[in-house]
Amino acid sequence: MDSDRLEQQIEFCREIDKEKLITRQTYRSDGSSRENDAEHAWHMAIMTILLSEYANEEIDVLKTVTMLLIHDLVEIDAGDTYAYDEEGKKTQKERELKAADRIFALLPEDQGQYFRSLWDEFEEQKTKEAKFARTMDNFQPMMLNDLTGGKSWRERGVKLEQILGRNRHTAEGSEILWDYAKKHFLEHNVEAGNIRK
Repeated sequence: MDSDRLEQQIEFCREIDKEKLITRQTYRSDGSSRENDAEHAWHMAIMTILLSEYANEEIDVLKTVTMLLIHDLVEIDAGDTYAYDEEGKKTQKERELKAADRIFALLPEDQGQYFRSLWDEFEEQKTKEAKFARTMDNFQPMMLNDLTGGKSWRERGVKLEQILGRNRHTAEGSEILWDYAKKHFLEHNVEAGNIRK
């Protein structure tokens, strides 16, 4: 047994527990409080296992789940950038790249390189797994917003054009899930005034 390797792995496990401290803007399904990054990742991982059959192309589910479980770890350093925060988005990439360099370097080199390559793949959005992971990353908060009667959309005065802009690539991972989201998560929230026209 390589005790240095194990110690690096344990240190990484300690570090990533901080993901539980990163609060997102999306509320939990009961609307009582906002979810954290770890809850978001867990939810998307299970949703991917269940909904992968609706991907446009057959995907490597384990790879996609792993991608989703690690993609927001950078927010431990970079913080959560709200989907519609145009000012925050200007520095998001730089903050997240710096965080990825530090956090994945905590691991033994082979594992650090693997996780970093998955994180980069998610960011680049070129593979079928990355595209489906992005679909999940967009679909899950829309579902929660719908469950809470559009609570965070209302609080932030989010417009339909903003949601459509953020989701301009969602169908690339799953046309079926994007069509479902439009019909079941967005349309009636627009009609109810939870999403501004």
